[in-house]
Parts: sequence; C-alpha cells; structure tokens
Amino acid sequence: MAEALAVKMTESPMDSLFVKELVKQWRAQDSYGTWEGKSDELLLEPYILDKEKRKAMPIIGDPDPETLWRLELFYNAVGLSIERATGVMVTPMMKMSHEGFGRMILAAGRLIVVNKQLRDVHRFGFDNMGKLADDGEKLVSAGVTMIETYPEVAKYG
Repeated sequence: MAEALAVKMTESPMDSLFVKELVKQWRAQDSYGTWEGKSDELLLEPYILDKEKRKAMPIIGDPDPETLWRLELFYNAVGLSIERATGVMVTPMMKMSHEGFGRMILAAGRLIVVNKQLRDVHRFGFDNMGKLADDGEKLVSAGVTMIETYPEVAKYG
C-alpha cells in the first residue's frame, strides 16, 4: 500500500507532486498578487544553492527571517503532501535557536512522522531542482510509511 500512496517521481522535478505542493504554499503567501507573473521555477529559485553560491556563504552564520520562512514553507509542503496521501492531518512544529540549530517535527495525532535535526540553517538549500524534489519526496514517503505502520497512533485523539 505504501507504493500506492507514495508520490511518483516524474521526468521533470517541476512535475513532482511535492514540488507542486511547495509552489502552492508559495502562491498562497502572495496576498497582493506580486508573484502572479513569476514562473514556478523562479519562485523556487531561493531554494537552489549550487556550489558557487554555497562557497560564497559563511560557514557559520545566523539565519535571516526569509531563510526561516523558506524552511517553514518547505516542511509545510511536506506535511500537506503527507496529508493528501493519507487523509491524516499533519502538524509541523519547529524549534530553532538564533544560531540556526534546531529541530523540525511533523506530527500526526500522537505520532512523529518526520523528525529532522537542523544545522546551519542559514545555508538551507539544494544543489538543483531535482535534489529539492527528491529530498521532499523522500520525506513525504517516510511520513506516509510511518502513518501506514502506526495508523492507530496517527489517528489518535
């Protein structure tokens, strides 16, 4: 059943169900229509940190509010993708220090479906759009598997 609910990878990362959910999260934040003319790829561009961009960043640094916001939108998209696949509501919770160290969990009922230790959040990003899609899909798949394995805990209360 996990295979039936798991999100299928397609040829283009932009066709990934996870990436489509992430784009929906970004578009929902645009209350004034500022990004209507922007392509989906351009909206997700801040997630792409190739080797040159990463090399230009300091090794140690504090995350800015925009980076934290992108991180939250990424994990919100993971949670909503898990919800769509399972029908179980998933809630994100993040605890972050000002230095960029912390934890992100996604909970369904009393079950932790995703538990991610975060470090160097100021450098949060992916080498390319394919890596963004792959990492998102892996988190969604892991969350769906947890809910399928422990459905009573996920649907508790």
